[in-house]
Amino acid sequence: MNEYTVKQLAALSGVTVRTLHHYDEIGLLKPASVRANGYRYYGRAELLRLQRILFHRELGVPLGAIAQLLVLEGDDQVNALRQYRARLEAQRVRYGVLIQTIDRTIAELRGENVMDHADLYQGFSPEKQAGYEAWLIERYGATMRVGIEHSRKSFAQLSQPEREALNRELQEVEQALAEAQRRGLDPGCTGVDCLIRRHRAWVAAMWGRECSPSAYSGLAELYLAHPDFVARYERIGTGFAQYLASAMKRHAEQFGSAPEAPENP
Repeated sequence: MNEYTVKQLAALSGVTVRTLHHYDEIGLLKPASVRANGYRYYGRAELLRLQRILFHRELGVPLGAIAQLLVLEGDDQVNALRQYRARLEAQRVRYGVLIQTIDRTIAELRGENVMDHADLYQGFSPEKQAGYEAWLIERYGATMRVGIEHSRKSFAQLSQPEREALNRELQEVEQALAEAQRRGLDPGCTGVDCLIRRHRAWVAAMWGRECSPSAYSGLAELYLAHPDFVARYERIGTGFAQYLASAMKRHAEQFGSAPEAPENP
């Protein structure tokens, strides 16, 4: 079909006839032609324009601002679509976390698992994540901003099984380190260092690039500097935040590196 009436376009796009009439009235989406019988007809160009309008609406852009964005052409239009994709990808990642939270909650309600208190709220607060990233950037500067963006893109490229495998690895390493602390093992002993090597490899996988000894030492300092990290590790075990940071620093010292600003942890 080369042309669509208002009713046909409404059925195709899911937009109401009344909305299409409103878009016509405000000049946002004019039909390709209006026949003598008063029927509006929309062609390929109008269908694509409507798609762009709906993209903007999905992202919460006011109608008054959409008209200005629709004049973009060529590379500018492509770049705008890429920005849409990046924002939707970020939402997809967050929704994936929410799905995991729901699954864990169902498991707890069925008596199959007990959730950590912090896990009850995973995925609910992008504002908190934004505030946390702002804290990192303020503390460590532009280098941290670049690191956060790189880490975010790398994580978005991971498949769901890969993300689940990383979560399992972190849980296993942290529990093993907590057991080492309970047994009174020195943070710098060989057994603990083997676990710390796994932890450093996990950090590198999350960052999407190598975790240098100096960056790893800086990350240890970050774990002690931010109250959210301290609270998280203290839930694993009393004094565990200090124990983990000490083990990380002892590992980094073997390479003779001074701490540097960590990337997004």
